[in-house]
Amino acid sequence: MRHLFQIVLDWYQHALQTGGFWVVGLLMTAESSVLPLPSESIIPLAASWSHTGKISVSLPAIVIAGAIGSWLGATLVYWVSRLAGRPLLIKYGRFILITPDKIQKAENWSAHYGAAGVFVARLLPGARQLVGIPAGIAKFDYLKFSIFTLVGAAIWCSVLCWVGVTVGTEAIKGEMHKVVALVGGIAIILGGLYYFFVHRHVGRSAPAMTKD
Repeated sequence: MRHLFQIVLDWYQHALQTGGFWVVGLLMTAESSVLPLPSESIIPLAASWSHTGKISVSLPAIVIAGAIGSWLGATLVYWVSRLAGRPLLIKYGRFILITPDKIQKAENWSAHYGAAGVFVARLLPGARQLVGIPAGIAKFDYLKFSIFTLVGAAIWCSVLCWVGVTVGTEAIKGEMHKVVALVGGIAIILGGLYYFFVHRHVGRSAPAMTKD
């Protein structure tokens, strides 16, 4: 397993060295659509390697590429949901990894948080990939959706960049206890955010998002 993990790390670093910020954008596009790629790994690793000079991609470029990639992935989900509509998504969405369960959870989330949920979702695990579904089904204003998505994604990518640089710096110093403490603290915070803002609401029965 450790060997496999190292192979993935080596591939990602090489891809960033040759493809630059386009690789970050592409992976974040996938992360914000329906593929299970964690932004918590994509951005911090790139930021750490950028800070230590292992890749030539700058930190601002990582944030911008990550935000735009997130918007592209969310846009894909939004327009698929908007053009197909709920009945077709329920019937055929599973073929593109949009299951009825995901649709119901997304509608429950958006019904609780409304338009603000589009922005908040960019900052929370378990919600980022879902929010475009009810927004598209309800034909939520696309310009507002794009603005909320871009701003939220930019903030999230900036936070992840800070995490990557901080963890990388402490690892280089050999302060592994600080790295473990930081990673553990972040995991606890993200877990708490997921529970209080996502888990408690996605299982409830609720109406879908309104257009405004």
